[in-house]
Amino acid sequence: MRKGSDVVVGDRVRGWKREWRDLGKIEKVELQSVAMWHAMPWLFFFSWMSVPLGVSVRHETLPVILGCTLVGVAVLQCVHVNRTVRRSIDHFLGRAEPPHRDLAVSLGLLVVALGLVLALQALDGVKEATLVLATMFAVMPYGQSLAFAVPIRTYFIRFAVIDTAIVAGSAAVGVRDGQLVATALVIAFGTLVALLSSRCGAWTLSVMWEADRAREVEARLAVAEERLRFGRDLHDVMGRNLAVIALKSELAVQLAKRGRPEAVDQMVEVQRIAQESQREVREVVRGYREADLAVELAGAQSVLEAAGIDCRVAGSSAGLPVSVQSALGWVVREATTNVLRHGDAQRCDITLAITDDRTSLVVENDGVPETAPEGRKGSGLEGLRERLAAVGGTLDFTSGDGHFRLTAEVPSARQQDVRPQDDSIRPPHQQEVERVTR
Repeated sequence: MRKGSDVVVGDRVRGWKREWRDLGKIEKVELQSVAMWHAMPWLFFFSWMSVPLGVSVRHETLPVILGCTLVGVAVLQCVHVNRTVRRSIDHFLGRAEPPHRDLAVSLGLLVVALGLVLALQALDGVKEATLVLATMFAVMPYGQSLAFAVPIRTYFIRFAVIDTAIVAGSAAVGVRDGQLVATALVIAFGTLVALLSSRCGAWTLSVMWEADRAREVEARLAVAEERLRFGRDLHDVMGRNLAVIALKSELAVQLAKRGRPEAVDQMVEVQRIAQESQREVREVVRGYREADLAVELAGAQSVLEAAGIDCRVAGSSAGLPVSVQSALGWVVREATTNVLRHGDAQRCDITLAITDDRTSLVVENDGVPETAPEGRKGSGLEGLRERLAAVGGTLDFTSGDGHFRLTAEVPSARQQDVRPQDDSIRPPHQQEVERVTR
């Protein structure tokens, strides 16, 4: 029986570990902050309220009853603030509506706690120093909830009213002079502690989430910029040729209507330009246009560092054939896009190694969960495999322990020219027409 229980506990612990590893860095920071905010009221409860009050309360029936009731109300304050801290944080981060009902309940518990403190003061049932600590604790849970929910100015105004009311109540039960000043100062101190311990951490979280959203937008812009660049390249290739095709086709139509033999020459020219355009489009789509791998590497490093990712590039592309540079350039582009769009990387290493017979490109980043996202195994990598296969290259990747490693290898000993020949470009029916007309 015990062995089975140990297995269940072990599975649960491993499940928690996997869930923790799958969280993003900011999500981990937020979880740690929320855990701290849950623990903070209880820390003050034991150090400022329950232990001092239990030690110093006068052992008479009414003071003991009031003291126990005050401890019970303090426990309710801690439980309530623990239940509501998640909603309060979500409101501060702009994810939820203001927790008005939670604040009303917290304020009600504060009023009850302060009323019990004043009753103990009137009965002289507890030492004055202990009541000072109890008063300071009583404002903490409400202060924590209020710090997340309202602007700082509103926060101070509300606690100024509470401070004034408590001082007035203390004066009404016989507290005088220095003790009144001490009470006012203690409430002010508790107010500041609650504000600083809650609001500062929440503000830091909001800045981190805003930076993360900015980084995501920047990554999307980088992808959009790459698409625009591809669109411009395609326009540069096709724009002029299509205009010439349209013009010569129109001229051929006019000549054909007049029975002029020059119409055939114009259509032959249209056919030649269309075939050339088709070849150039394939070069753009398959990445066979001349590309400088060094430029691609520098661009990837610039984009990743702009997105807050430490990127290190090692190796030089000098002397590589144009076809190899072009194929590896596409690998760099696709890998950079994946790093920006997937995971939560802080570092990316790009290593280019050239030997006499092979060139290898390795891209490794640390922003991947234990299981690689499906997007990393989809059409993007398959497209890269096709590009590399055209120059005799291979592509492989591994994922695990939060790292993703992409390895591309291409032969580099010989100059490669893998541009498709005309026969592979022309559609089958066009090849058949040419065969018949020869």
